[in-house]
This record gives sequence, C-alpha cells and structure tokens, in this order.
Amino acid sequence: ILTSLEKLEVAPPSPGQLRHVFFHNALPFVGFGFLDNAIMIAAGTQIELSIGVVLGISTMAGNSAALGNLVSDLAGLGLAGYVEALASRLGLSIPDLTPKQADMWQTRLSAHLGKAIGVTIGCILGMFPLLFFGDEEEKLEEKN
Repeated sequence: ILTSLEKLEVAPPSPGQLRHVFFHNALPFVGFGFLDNAIMIAAGTQIELSIGVVLGISTMAGNSAALGNLVSDLAGLGLAGYVEALASRLGLSIPDLTPKQADMWQTRLSAHLGKAIGVTIGCILGMFPLLFFGDEEEKLEEKN
C-alpha cells in the first residue's frame, strides 16, 4: 500500500536549486583538475628530464607521461579529502533537495555538467607549470 506522500508528484528542482547543484559539483572538480594537471605536468617533466634522459625516451614515448600520470593520480587520491574539505570551508553546502528531486534527470544533468566544466577549468588552470618548463626542454634539446 502506497502512503499518501508517495502518491504525490514531486516538483522538479527550481533553477536556483539546479545552479546550487551545479556549483556544489563544479567547485571540488576545479580543485581536482588543477591539482591533477599541475602535478602530472611537473612530475612528467621531471621524470623526462631525469629518467627519460638516461633511458633516451621522450614524454610522448609514453613512459614519462604515464609515470607523471601515476604520480598525479596517487597524489589526487591523497589530496581529494583536502579539496572537499576546502570546498566545504568555502561555504559549499549540500543542495536542499528531496531524494526524488536529487534523482531527477535535471539534477543529474546539472551535477554532471558542473563536474565536467569544473574539471575543464581546473585542468586549464593547472597547466601553469608549462610556463616554467620551456627553458629546461630547450636546454635538453641543445645537449642532444
């Protein structure tokens, strides 16, 4: 037997609630994308300039990029909790939705878009180490 509450239609989330869902999901992913890309670029470059030189491999040969990605992923596992804690310290509260509203397609779409756009922005911002590694790569090419 369905209770009277289960029979009632639930209104879809308001545009304000969907924006809240979007930002609630985007902000931590900006941090994740930033850390992931910055660490991967820095680690991959350092691996290329040390192990890569000894073994004669380039970043695109795979090993340096793959090892940089490994370092970045391991750091991401360790830093994920800190990124989420920082997001909550910034006042990122959980959106006030009913369980049915949280499961609606509009809410899931808003959450996925927030994650995708957040990680994209974070990865772009996380490319800043490239500003510092141009000279080292030129020196490496001059040696060869």
